Amino acid sequence: MHESREHLQTLTEIRSLMERSSKFLSLSGLSGVSAGLIALGGAVAVYMRMRMGLFTAVHDYQPDLYTDADHSSIKQFLVTVAVVVLILALLSGTYFTVRKARRQGQSVWNTSSQRLVWAMLVPLATGGVFCLALLQYNLIWLAFPVTLIFYGLALLNGSKYTLRDVESLAYCEIALGLLSLFWPGYNLLTWSLGFGVLHIVYGLAMYYKYERTTA
Repeated sequence: MHESREHLQTLTEIRSLMERSSKFLSLSGLSGVSAGLIALGGAVAVYMRMRMGLFTAVHDYQPDLYTDADHSSIKQFLVTVAVVVLILALLSGTYFTVRKARRQGQSVWNTSSQRLVWAMLVPLATGGVFCLALLQYNLIWLAFPVTLIFYGLALLNGSKYTLRDVESLAYCEIALGLLSLFWPGYNLLTWSLGFGVLHIVYGLAMYYKYERTTA
């Protein structure tokens, strides 16, 4: 009986080592919370700008009613907000992830994290180029659901290299993006739910599940 317990413990340790070597487990739940809050801030900025003249209301946008100068101003503003939100989310996510990795005595940039980044980079880059094309052709309303869909695909592709809980978030993002395609009057709302609320809920869940007991 004692030997069987030792064997079981040994197998558990081996499994844990194999999992750590093949998956990046240092993602912090607080990264998701911070990214969600930043995304909500960006959504508020877009809403306020749209309400202040470029659009009569977010859900009343009709491309044919605006001049080329209006379209150019809208696109520049949306791209600027997107870049700022992305940079701030990456910086905050990096900070919390590095902090968690150091507490665990692990390296952040290793084989598993490189695989994770590469797995997510291809769908994200493809989606980014696709969104730029949509803006080029003034299909602004489509850019909101497309970002959700491609981000969800990136999470789904990267979930095999990190916590499996990321897979659930991926499905939610994809579903919300597809719903937004058929709910064009509220694309900013669904975008806020996907990148804002879902990130906050997911981040808090991951924090209480994996980090709070070890903090």
